[in-house]
Order: sequence, then structure tokens, then C-alpha cells
Amino acid sequence: MDYESLKTPADDVVRDGASFEAYRLPGDLIDSQHPIIVAYARRVAGDGSDREKALRLYYAVRDELRYDPYNTPMKRDAYRASTTVAAGHGYCVNKAGVMAAVCRAAGIPARLGYADVRNHMTTQRLSELMGSDVFYYHGYTDVWLDGRWVKATPAFNRELTDKFGLKPLDWDAVGDSIYHPFDLSGRRHMEYLAYRGVFADIPFDEIRGAFRHYYPRMTKAQEEMALGGDFGAEGAAEATGGAKSK
Repeated sequence: MDYESLKTPADDVVRDGASFEAYRLPGDLIDSQHPIIVAYARRVAGDGSDREKALRLYYAVRDELRYDPYNTPMKRDAYRASTTVAAGHGYCVNKAGVMAAVCRAAGIPARLGYADVRNHMTTQRLSELMGSDVFYYHGYTDVWLDGRWVKATPAFNRELTDKFGLKPLDWDAVGDSIYHPFDLSGRRHMEYLAYRGVFADIPFDEIRGAFRHYYPRMTKAQEEMALGGDFGAEGAAEATGGAKSK
């Protein structure tokens, strides 16, 4: 497959042909009907407007689930929202999936969006494993609020951003929140390069194929087992040692 041809000119291209109703319903990986997801949404969302519920869900997903690019194996079941919540960690793709699932469980339509980004919050080990400074298929969540789609990116938990010298990404459920272009020291942090469209469920096969193409060494290892390691500890050690995030 030519993965370059799958880039889209806009952030709202519906790649899977889903209807709006699909954004309310459970999917295979966005398993919003699972008891773990239902219980999570019930515990966190509370009463109030959809905006108030979405805000509570966002901050819970952002900070209760640790960002971890090493310990999600490249296996379909590992990307299921209920699996991610049970594990207590994930990275941008499966944390965005959790956000979509708990929103749906709370009665709020939600879908997944993907983009290629140059993310400077990384470590030497992750850069070497990827062999690239581009994060392909970076995941975010589109949430339907007040009659329009609003982007939310619950990937990086506060504890992690503190270690990397970044302001945590806040969201007001009114404007899009995709990521700060600069860190607290004024260094370039994240640049959006291209969009990949929106989906009702995580397009696992497409993402796995793209990762095999763009990150062959890392993906081959992840198809066997999780890579292992502590991304936050690596980042903290490099920061303490004077190393800059790449």
C-alpha cells in the first residue's frame, strides 16, 4: 500500500465512510459497551452538560492513564479501549481511543482523527527505535459538542510533561486542543505535517501496515512483545543530564 497517498488535505475527511450514528455506537476497538468503559464513564463524567462531562473525561484520560510508547504490543487486542484502561497506560492512538469510548458511554458522539507530526518530546532510545523524527498516525479525538466537532488530545499525562519541561495540554471543550508548538523554554515542540482523516473505530490494520513501513525495526519487535522500558524515566534522566528533547 502507498501510505503517502492516504494523507488528506483536511482534518475532516471521513476515511471509512461512517455515518454520524456510528460515532454513538460501540466498535470493535472502541468498545464503549464494555463494563470497564461504562464504569469508568459513570465514575468520571457525572451530571451536567455534555461539555462538562467531556471535560471531566478528558482530564481523567489524560492524567490517570500514563503515556507509554513502549508497552503496547502491536496486537489488535492491545488497542481495545477496555484493555487500555485495564492496563493503566497507552500512547496517543489507544488513549484517543479510550477518550472516544468513554465519551460514547456517556452519550457524547466521538470519533478518531490521525495526523503525522514532528514531535520533539522524545528520548534517544525511542528516536533510535523509530529511525525517524516523524510520528505517523498521531491520534486525537473528535468530540461532538454544541453541534460541531472539537479536537481533544489526551495523550500526555501531567506527570510526564513535568519531566519533559512542558506545559500540560489543557482543553476547554470549546476550541481545538492538539498540542503546544513550543515547550516552556521556547523550543519547538510539535508540528503537524499532514492529516490522515477521521474514523469511527481505530483503523488498526492500516496503522500497523504504516508502522511496518515507516518503523520496520520497532514494529517487528512490537509484533512479538512489548518493548519494555520507562519512557518517563528516560526523559527525566536526559533532562537532568542536560540532554535536550529531540
